[in-house]
Amino acid sequence: MDEHNHVFDELHEECGVFGMYDFDGGNVASTIYYGLFALQHRGQESCGIAVSDTHGPKGKVTTHKGMGLVNEVFTHDILEPMKGDIGVGHVRYSTAGSSTRENAQPLVLNYVKGTLAMAHNGNLINAKELRKELEYTGAIFQTTIDSEVIAYHIARERLNSKTAEEAVRRACQKLKG
Repeated sequence: MDEHNHVFDELHEECGVFGMYDFDGGNVASTIYYGLFALQHRGQESCGIAVSDTHGPKGKVTTHKGMGLVNEVFTHDILEPMKGDIGVGHVRYSTAGSSTRENAQPLVLNYVKGTLAMAHNGNLINAKELRKELEYTGAIFQTTIDSEVIAYHIARERLNSKTAEEAVRRACQKLKG
């Protein structure tokens, strides 16, 4: 056996991310639920969904997350009030950060330019340095995952960017992963 093929000998889960925007204004939470259910093999530790209504009040994001499988964390009673035409969902397999509810995604951050809901799959190889830099400039972290480092950088770049897309592009220039 070629020693480079050993990576295929065992299951290697990663996280799963599912995002959706309904151009007709329909609610997306139940579709995101089914998308996460289909991605459940990518992570069984925790899951979450965040939705917002692009025509509703600015900054209002409805979110729910918890430890366990998608069908255990989400019931009809939880999904039904989650109204919004844009959203993101996440199933987690720990790659960085401890296995706690605080580390479940999506992350939802409120900042001066609005609200950011973000889900991320992967690892930053420079997360420790970026986190330390942010901490020394006043950032207070709620999680131990590198996704929060990304969110903080996007929020900071948004202060000097005309668009959210520009802020994401500028933040990504600092990230290595």
